[in-house]
Amino acid sequence: MIDSIDVFSLLKVVYVIYVAIVFSLIGMFTLGLTAKKKISPGFTIPFYAWLTLLVCVGVGLHLYTYHKIPWVKWDISRNSIKVDKQFDIAMANYEYKLPEKQMVIQKGDTVRFNVESKDLTYGFGLFRDDGTMVFQMQVVPGQKNDLVWKFDKPGNFSVRSTEYSGPRGADLLAKNVVTVLPEPAVAQNNRTM
Repeated sequence: MIDSIDVFSLLKVVYVIYVAIVFSLIGMFTLGLTAKKKISPGFTIPFYAWLTLLVCVGVGLHLYTYHKIPWVKWDISRNSIKVDKQFDIAMANYEYKLPEKQMVIQKGDTVRFNVESKDLTYGFGLFRDDGTMVFQMQVVPGQKNDLVWKFDKPGNFSVRSTEYSGPRGADLLAKNVVTVLPEPAVAQNNRTM
């Protein structure tokens, strides 16, 4: 599985190229408007070639990330995915009501987080120790809010609200409440046989 950090480092490069194409397109258009000498009709061919390239890169970028970003496929077919664990979490009055003090998951498990808001729109984000985000979703009151995720790396994770819900929303943090354990030695030995 591709980790979100790897995907985003690739997307930085892709978006730099994308922005360079956009700026060059704007430059060509500006040159055509401000030139003292009338530009020949042949100039419009490179302009439209750049425009076509821009559209192709934009569409290609979205097609490429559809197949590379792991959570897109899961989100589309999440109702048919068999999960190993499920956690029901409630949010109200700027507090998380977690099902357990420590939600323990085995590496390789697929987990469904069902999050319900009783009062405001909150965010539910899972964060690594270094502060980078693993995933997030918006939690809207009165709606089904669930997210399916396959954990392929061990570690401790914190839960934080990722949505503005008033001044107290910035303090909505539960540190190290999700622990992903490495696979037990028995399971690793069975896979190598």
